[in-house]
Parts: sequence; C-alpha cells; structure tokens
Amino acid sequence: MSRRAFLALTALAATSCSSAEDEEHTIRLATGLAGGPYEVLGDRFAAELRRDGVGVQVFKTAASVQNLLMLADGRADVGFSLADSADDAVRVRHQPVAALARMYMNYVHLVVRHDSAIFEPKDLAGRVVSIGAEGSGTAVTAGRVLSAAGLPSAGTLRLGLDASILALREGDVDAFFWSGGVPTPALAATEGIRLVPLDSLVPVLRRTYGPVYELADVPAGVYAGTLPVPTVGTPSYLMCRRDLDEDAAYTVTETLFRARDRLQAPSAPGGRLDKRYAIGTGIVPLHPGAARYYRSVYG
Repeated sequence: MSRRAFLALTALAATSCSSAEDEEHTIRLATGLAGGPYEVLGDRFAAELRRDGVGVQVFKTAASVQNLLMLADGRADVGFSLADSADDAVRVRHQPVAALARMYMNYVHLVVRHDSAIFEPKDLAGRVVSIGAEGSGTAVTAGRVLSAAGLPSAGTLRLGLDASILALREGDVDAFFWSGGVPTPALAATEGIRLVPLDSLVPVLRRTYGPVYELADVPAGVYAGTLPVPTVGTPSYLMCRRDLDEDAAYTVTETLFRARDRLQAPSAPGGRLDKRYAIGTGIVPLHPGAARYYRSVYG
C-alpha cells in the first residue's frame, strides 16, 4: 500500500469513527451471519487489510440489507451485498452507497427434504416456508421469487441458515430459501435434502427487476451427488459509503484483487474474482477510487 493511500485511509477513519484512540485508524467492515459466506469472506478480507497495516473493525450482521443501511447512515465504511439489494438501495431508496467490485455469483437455493412433495415453486402454496433472516439479502430475493411464482410472502418465517436447516430437519418448515455460493458448507454437510429448480422464474424476475437476476446452474455433485439444478443467480458486490475517500477506496479494491487467491471466494462458476467481471455493477455506480484502480490495471 502506498503511504499516500494509507494516510488517506487513516484520516478517513479518524473522521468517521469514534474519537477513542483504538478506533481512530480502522475501516469498519460489515459482513454477514455467523457461518455464512459473507462472514467467512469478510474475516479473510479483514486479515488481508491488516496485513497491509490497516486496522479493521468487523461487524457481524444479517448481511445485505443491514449492511447497506449501515453504509448509508455512516456506521460502516465497506460491506457486502447481493446485487438486487444494492440495486434497490440505489434505484428505489436513493441511499448514498457505491460499489467497489462485483465479486462472485450467488445461487438461490430452495431447499426441501429429500422425500418432500415440493418439486416446483407452485408446490409451496399453503406450506410453511422460511425466506431468510430479517435484514438479509436472501429475504429480499426470496420474497421476489415467491411473488414471481404468484405466491404471497406474508406469513413466511424469517430464519437464518442454521435455524432454517434445524427447522426443516424437525419438520417446523416445509422449505427454506438461501442465497449463497456453492457449495455452501452448512448445506453440503446436511443429509436428506434436495434443491427445487427455479429457472422458470428467471424471465419473470428479469422483466420486473432487470439484469440483476440471471439463469444459473448449481453444478452437479456439490450437494450429496445431485444433478445440476437450474436456479436464479444474482451477484455479490463489495459496497462502500459513497463519500469514502478516493484513495481509501482504491486501496481497499487493490487489496481485494491482490489477495484474491487467499480470499477463496466460492469456487463455482463466477466465483473467481476477475477485474473485467468486477466492473459490471449495473445501475450501482462504481466508486471513483475503485474506477481509478481498474483504469490503472487496463490503462
């Protein structure tokens, strides 16, 4: 990291954090639920920033929606978000946030017991369904998937991944949604489950919400020897406050790509961080510092 970038980073933190001595030189990073991909990736990313001498304060959150709120109101500087939640934050809510990078593809998992009679989205009618934790991007996406299928999301449960797996195992829910990379370790370790295809809903979602949704296949064999499952895909973005210092944004983006092999983003198609892929953030503007980093790479 250049001295200029580091000084800018620490100056930024000093003005946006608490005045306490131990909080003055930190980037506040909002990640995700315990055990989820954003928490794991966030911890690795924080370690890489610290390797460059940057202090990092990590917030474990409900993920996308909460992270965006924390960026918008100044409680965090950098955070992860699903693309559809970020798109909504910019296009509908007009929150002061920007993107640093499009990172990897998330796959919408509609999970049922292996012996379930649920084989397509319409079979969820009258069933007990968890759509993801309150404040999560999974809950936003799941609500839209249900709407695209002509099903109400009212009355659904809002449970995180671990709680959803337990509820499915004990028969308290008939199905649950999860949006993450593949394989998601907690699901790979769960026996007696299968995924319901959602590909029929991709055109409906794209007509309503645009290209933040795309057709994606959960690869064969990632969950207990399953065949490929066509589903809804939406990328993950690394987001920041819109007023993040330009040099700080440059440094954070540079660190992201310098350390990409150690970060071990999900290994499914679209998982590897790629600079050309990273700039495709749609209506969500790239932060000027991130844009400067990409120009420095491509000229």
